[in-house]
Amino acid sequence: MQTPLVLRGSQSRAVAALAAAGVAWGTSVPLSKAALEWLPPAWLVVVRFGVAAAVLVAVVDRAALRAALRWPVLVWGAAGLGGSVLVQNTGLARTSVTHASLLIGTGPVLVAVIAAAWHRDVARPVAWAGFAVSLAGVAVVATGQGGGATGAGDALVLASVLLASAMTVAQGRFLRGQDPAAITAAQFIGAAVAALPFALVSAGAPPAPHAVLPVAAVIGLTAVGTLVPFTLFAYGQHQVPTEIAGAFLNLEPLVGALAGVAAFGDPAGPRLLAGGAAIVGGIVMSSVPALRARPGRRRLATVS
Repeated sequence: MQTPLVLRGSQSRAVAALAAAGVAWGTSVPLSKAALEWLPPAWLVVVRFGVAAAVLVAVVDRAALRAALRWPVLVWGAAGLGGSVLVQNTGLARTSVTHASLLIGTGPVLVAVIAAAWHRDVARPVAWAGFAVSLAGVAVVATGQGGGATGAGDALVLASVLLASAMTVAQGRFLRGQDPAAITAAQFIGAAVAALPFALVSAGAPPAPHAVLPVAAVIGLTAVGTLVPFTLFAYGQHQVPTEIAGAFLNLEPLVGALAGVAAFGDPAGPRLLAGGAAIVGGIVMSSVPALRARPGRRRLATVS
């Protein structure tokens, strides 16, 4: 018989933080799409994570920050955050907001596969069934067109999710005994520093803004789509079993896809609706075992 999941005290605050992080992350794809009208993909990574890092560095404890500034944290921040978002931005310029948001929903699938291969952390059979349903939905979404979506753009978005998922499998160990905000700041620093040479080589100096909306999108992406969700998720993941944290990431593709339809006029035809339903349904199936598991058991979740 399943042991009911009860969260009290700090765990309740962690759940609230995780829910807010999932919703805030849902804004990152539509805001990135708008921000790319001003900044090239690599410069958007530099500005997004550089400014967010500066804010966290100014407020976190200095001793905690020094403890977090380790090469493994910086390297995974460079590859898992900077690298994945750079690839995602490149793909987003070639696909629709709705496609990108739904494809990002495959993160839990990829994390489960990587965790099983890397740490021998095998999910339950019903979770793997959900992963299969979710991947089938990805295939349906990726073969559709409309709203500026292309197969190459969708493939790049999926590659970015793979990078981010690998980072999350590694990230679980970084948080042990560390200040979550300090770890997040170190990862932001790694992402911004690694993306800077790519930005200079690929685009030269950043262009001057030509409209108000893209500038507002960059500010919103830095604050609402980066600083808030990454910090809140690290706090929540530090307080509750990671499989519970992962369930709240399912809010991201829902929020992002709805924003794509509502704000960008992305088509919501039968193919997209069927594929999106399969992705979301598969994610729910894979989350049920985690939500009903005993709090003492931990699995790995993903970050986007």
